[in-house]
Amino acid sequence: QVQLVESGGGLVQAGGSLRLSCAASGRAFSDYTVAWFRQAPGKEREFVAAITWSGSTTGRFIISRDNAKNTVYLQMNSLKPEDTAVYRCAATRRLVSLSSVLGYDYWGQGTQVTVSS
Repeated sequence: QVQLVESGGGLVQAGGSLRLSCAASGRAFSDYTVAWFRQAPGKEREFVAAITWSGSTTGRFIISRDNAKNTVYLQMNSLKPEDTAVYRCAATRRLVSLSSVLGYDYWGQGTQVTVSS
């Protein structure tokens, strides 16, 4: 079992940057694929980025991991008001479609990101 806790959200002006963190508890974190999703009010959950256990990445922002710290990071640059959402990290050990919410077994509670114009 893995527990995930996000941090790093906040209010930022358009064009600014934020770095989100997803801290995991539990063993063998390096075996997990971890992704970030976001959900804005009235909209469906949306895939943001993912990093596999082997370090392959995909997505619209820069994602990285530090297995020694059991943490995955999401570096978001050039933020826009439309990036405003609750950002949640998710993890899985299964082979999945990285962008599908159905592939992830563990979810954090989320952190709010608000980008002002």
